[in-house]
This record gives sequence, structure tokens and C-alpha cells, in this order.
Amino acid sequence: MAILLDEVRWGMIGCGAVAERKSAPAFNKVAHSRLVAVTGRSAEKAADYAARHGVPRWYTDAAKLMADPEVNAVYIATPPSSHAEYALQALRAGKPVYVEKPMARRYADCLAMNQAARDAGLPLFVAYYRRALPYFLQIKALIDAAAIGTVLAANIRLVQAQRPADRNPKQLPWRVIPDIAGGGYFYDLACHTLDALDFILGPIVDVTGHCANRGGLYAAEDTVAAAFRFANGATGSGFWCFAAAESCRDDSVEILGSAGALRFSTFAFTPIVLENVAGTRQFLPSNPENIQLHLIEAIVAELRGLGRAPSTGETAARTNWVMDAICGHLG
Repeated sequence: MAILLDEVRWGMIGCGAVAERKSAPAFNKVAHSRLVAVTGRSAEKAADYAARHGVPRWYTDAAKLMADPEVNAVYIATPPSSHAEYALQALRAGKPVYVEKPMARRYADCLAMNQAARDAGLPLFVAYYRRALPYFLQIKALIDAAAIGTVLAANIRLVQAQRPADRNPKQLPWRVIPDIAGGGYFYDLACHTLDALDFILGPIVDVTGHCANRGGLYAAEDTVAAAFRFANGATGSGFWCFAAAESCRDDSVEILGSAGALRFSTFAFTPIVLENVAGTRQFLPSNPENIQLHLIEAIVAELRGLGRAPSTGETAARTNWVMDAICGHLG
């Protein structure tokens, strides 16, 4: 969708943890981009964030931020349950949208967001920043260069221990409340790996899964197993558990090919290991201080008519579809 801005002036809805270092500071580090306004759940929170980060204006009402003539693009940094509502409002206000991941609580919401973007003739981006990180670009480059031959399969394992915050039933983190997050930590974390594989290997087109709660600390799933097939014919499997012993921790992805294998991690950024007939090699590209910087650079470039960003509402909706299919939420 074509839109041309000389300078991208961001208004940010929400000022929680993700905005402290991962995303918001990058808006002012990218050329032709500025963070000009922010909203928070309270006046105190919004004013504090604005003062600490040098943001000129703050609001407690997202509608007022969207109506601000200085704001010409909106970043939504709230929990998933409000992503669709705010995205629809911003698009109707004529402003491009950059929304946190997962794109929405449910796949149906993603479809509504994409339709609204098409109706408005505006772009919609999603914060799957791994698509722009040198680490994952290196993996994609090796796959595209057939360094492991024809891709046969991809296997995911993410195993974590229970978190202390999960043991307080009266004050559970929003990430394990399905009405807010869509599910549990699976929705919050698995989406990163699934979207990265969509970027590296192409879309998943068929998937089955099983979800369970084995830890008993909250209602959301904490153990998930899935099998899937990519459009290119490769198969895959995934196992995610957030209730295991500390000694069981694992963060690994393996892509098997007809001539070798690639092994890497989603969150730990351990060295990428390539094994093929030439032997074993390792790669470890560095990450920017603000992890979303490169994706924001690409988004700003697209909004200025100078390129295309790799993470859109269309690509991100596919990841929601996979998660909802695994957990039986497609209805």
C-alpha cells in the first residue's frame, strides 16, 4: 500500500516493559522518525514515561493521541486483547499502524485488522522483529543458498521452568490470562519462532496440535505439542513447555536438509551451527541495543516510499492462524 511521509511522527499507545528498551527508543534513533506522543494507563505513568524518554506530549486517552495532528503513525504496545480495537481506530483515523506481537488475541481479529487496512489504503505492520535481525537473516541466507540442500524438516523445542509470578493466583501476569493474551506463554513466545520459520521457510499450510495444562498454576495451556507442514513440502514439529524443572530448559530449532543441518535458538541467540559436507561452521551476528531497531528502520523506509518492511499484517496473521489451529481456537 503506497503512502509517502517525509518524517514519521509516532504516537505510542501503552508504555509498559516492551517500550522501555526493545522498541520505543529506536523510534528516535532512526533517521526521519520521532516519537512525539504516548499514552499510559494513568496520567502518572504516561507523564513519567514521557519525562524519562523525552517524549513531547502524553495522554491518558488513546483517541486523543490518534487525533493529534502531529501524530502520523501509531505504535500499539498494549496486551493483545486491545490490539484489534486500537488498530481499527487508528486506521479509521487515517494513520498507519505498527502493532506488537502476537498481532491479536485471535486469528479472526487479525482478519478484521487486515480488512480495515485494505479499506483505508494504509499499511499495517507487526513487531516480528526477527525478520530484520542479522541473526535470522543469516539463517535465511544459508537456507536460500542451499547450504543444507533441500529442506526436509524443522523441529522446535522451547522448555522453561515455572515462574515465581505464576504462583500468585490473585495477581497472575496478563501473559497467562487467555482473555487478554489469547492463551499462555505459548501465545507470547511460540509466535516468535513460528513467524521466523514462516520468514525463513515459507508459510505453514497444515497443522495439528495438542494443548494441556500440567503445572496447574493457571487456566491457560502450559504444555503444547504440534506437527505441521510447510507450503514447500517440508514437515515440522514443535514442543513447548512452561512448567518443567529448571534443569530441563531448552531453546532450540533444528532445520534438517538433504545435505546438512542448521541449529540455532530463538531467544538465547546462541551461535548458529551449520553442518554439511564442508564441515561445521558457526555464525553469530550481533543484535542492536534496541532489538526492534532494524525492523523500525524498514517500516520508516516503507512509509517514506523507499522500500518494503518484512513483517506485515498479512504475514503476521498466518502465525495467529497456526497458533489458533494448534490450540483449537479456529472455531
